[in-house]
Amino acid sequence: MIRSEYLNRVSVPPSIPAMDIAGDVLEGLSRTPKSLPPKLLYDARGSALFEQITCLPEYYPTRTEAAILMTHADEICARLGRNVSVGELGAGTATKTRILLRSLLRRQFSVNYFPLDVSDAALQLAKEEVERELRAVNVHPQVGDFEDLTFLELQPRPRLVLYIGSSIGNLEHHEAIALLQNVARHLSSGDQLLLGVDLVKDIAVMHAAYNDSAGITASFNRNLLVRINRELGGHFDPDAFCHVSFWNEAKSRIELHLESRRPQSVRVDALDTTLRFHQGERIHTENSYKYTIGRMKDLLRRSGFEVEHTWTDSDCWFALSLGVII
Repeated sequence: MIRSEYLNRVSVPPSIPAMDIAGDVLEGLSRTPKSLPPKLLYDARGSALFEQITCLPEYYPTRTEAAILMTHADEICARLGRNVSVGELGAGTATKTRILLRSLLRRQFSVNYFPLDVSDAALQLAKEEVERELRAVNVHPQVGDFEDLTFLELQPRPRLVLYIGSSIGNLEHHEAIALLQNVARHLSSGDQLLLGVDLVKDIAVMHAAYNDSAGITASFNRNLLVRINRELGGHFDPDAFCHVSFWNEAKSRIELHLESRRPQSVRVDALDTTLRFHQGERIHTENSYKYTIGRMKDLLRRSGFEVEHTWTDSDCWFALSLGVII
């Protein structure tokens, strides 16, 4: 049972409402094996830690995708309609998006930009920095997750939706199709989607990206327990769990887990429950699926998009693909 009186008095950051967190935590930690949805990693501190991760030398996806955008932004924009508006799923602080917005402003007088993210802190930073750097961009932040995409219908046509940063890798294949089909339902003929995916590559390169020497990814992963403590009255000792990340060849994904270092019991006040962990028991916190070009194109087609063009880096580590609603 979730204690509503606790939730009424707890201080909650403006990201995901506490009741939603409570439901996800109760459901995820009651199942065997235990798991939690990756969206819970992105509170204000988690989002800030992830921004640090994107700058780490081991973490190739951000700089590789940014390089593709720097090289091909004008070509991408040339394939878009005139006076296009831009929506973005999981925008974060929109660092890479600014590359594309600058290119768009060379083709049109202004851009209406609708970034969606679970972190209000990240969105406010994005709005402040984007509008300061690019005065002709009007930012309309949308706080929420991917369950409600009606904001896409607020965009003036023609519309471009960005889902970059390889975030789609967090989703199971059927979930990825369902999400992109939902995006397509909110769009009209001629509207477009730019999708970014991380590609299968050398295992050592992928492993290092999620096990950085500075330990930032470990802190990012354990911050999920800090969030439960803060928002739901949890009594987790984050140091009693170690960060575990590895390549699952059979499923073509990197997996992130938190592993209990010892047998322990953890009380969560808002859930009115005590969770028990045996030594070595894991909480599965995130997947990062790695795609092939063919699988990415198949995903777009099965979701209702016709693939227009695909761009990669010289090492073929990352790909951006532009799809259109016919």
